[in-house]
Amino acid sequence: MNEQKILLVDDEEELRRSTAQALELSGFSVETFSNADHVLELIGYSFPGVVVTDIRMPGMDGMTLMQKIRELDTEVPVILVTGHGDVQLAVKAMREGAYDFIEKPFTPQMLAGVIRRAMERRSLVLENRLLKAVAGKRDDLEARLPGRTQIMVDLRYRIRAIGASDADTLVVGDTGAGKEVVARALHDISSRASRPFVAINCAALPANLIESELFGHEAGAFPGAVRPRYGKFEHGRGGTILLDEIGSMPFDLQAKFLRVLQERTISRLGSNETVPLDVRFIATSKVDLEAEVAGGRFRADLLYRLNVATLHVPSLSQRRADVPLLFMQLVREAAARYGKDEMAVPPDVISDIAQRDWPGNVRELRNAADRFVLGLDGGGRLAEAAGLAERVAEFERGVIASALVAHGGSLKPVYESLGISRKTLYEKMQKYGLDKKLLANEMASEMRREF
Repeated sequence: MNEQKILLVDDEEELRRSTAQALELSGFSVETFSNADHVLELIGYSFPGVVVTDIRMPGMDGMTLMQKIRELDTEVPVILVTGHGDVQLAVKAMREGAYDFIEKPFTPQMLAGVIRRAMERRSLVLENRLLKAVAGKRDDLEARLPGRTQIMVDLRYRIRAIGASDADTLVVGDTGAGKEVVARALHDISSRASRPFVAINCAALPANLIESELFGHEAGAFPGAVRPRYGKFEHGRGGTILLDEIGSMPFDLQAKFLRVLQERTISRLGSNETVPLDVRFIATSKVDLEAEVAGGRFRADLLYRLNVATLHVPSLSQRRADVPLLFMQLVREAAARYGKDEMAVPPDVISDIAQRDWPGNVRELRNAADRFVLGLDGGGRLAEAAGLAERVAEFERGVIASALVAHGGSLKPVYESLGISRKTLYEKMQKYGLDKKLLANEMASEMRREF
């Protein structure tokens, strides 16, 4: 397991330095941050430590940081440091998932004691995940990318194979399908998991500062550059750089980036010296880059250099049988985020969810799960309620159809997974007009379209 680490976030330099020194004397490994900007780059399912953060900070405050960490992994312990007036806020944070809070002023011994307990919990979580993976049970990758359809089983297999390598990777998929989730999974199962994961939105970089943001600059490189600055590429050394929507990268910058890919070195603006760059690049795209090449908007040599390995993330329309399962998992995650008890999803809601189209893919489905948990939009009901018998029958038909598709029309794993007899399955298929061959053909057609 990776070395246990504390990420200490506080904008007060003196307090940050003294706290870090005290914790190091207690035997901890501490990395300090004056703000929350780069903390999330180090958080993932394999993160082996604890986050200690002040609540009141400029920019992203401690509460927001905690919420974003929980979106990445709900079981990373977050300890909040509070002033006297923030105690009620900290108690609220505890209900929303914070591990604990420490009120200022505090003694190093008190903080160290809380951290040790949090470290023990985190170690148990990681060991449990590892044991489940070794035993062949549902592992973290399946939790992050759930689905029983063959297209998702194949995707997880490819992620495990590619993630263990150091190959640059292109992740292709529709908006909201989960491309960044795939990229983070590749990072977390690689040997670089303990190093930064730096996500760069190519569509949001300011045109006048794009080179400085990526490559960094020396003092005096341009008006306003009063001190040297690391760029995002250099900041990610030893880790993974995600280039989100690389098709939006300006054409003139593509040539410079190609050189970085080939030589694994960079030069800051205003400097002639080269800096070695030990990173893995993962790029995502929602557009067909080959069509962009044909249209003269993307460099062919950059596409071929990036395309060492390619992963296609399916849209929900290509794995409709997974929608009910995915929605129920998103409801559980939303309930945990909002500090609510686990909620049962009524059959009519599941039926409505399964029948809807989801052009926004997982992102849109997650929003629907959030609304359901928060009691908005009629608690998630997306159609007029029918009678009880009709709703139950509709739900039962959907569950059986989903299972048939997930198992490629093979009946034995279907009736075994549903806990019914073969005879009962035949009767229900006849009742609901389900033909296993037609469903298997539908699944095969979806897979042919994907590949």
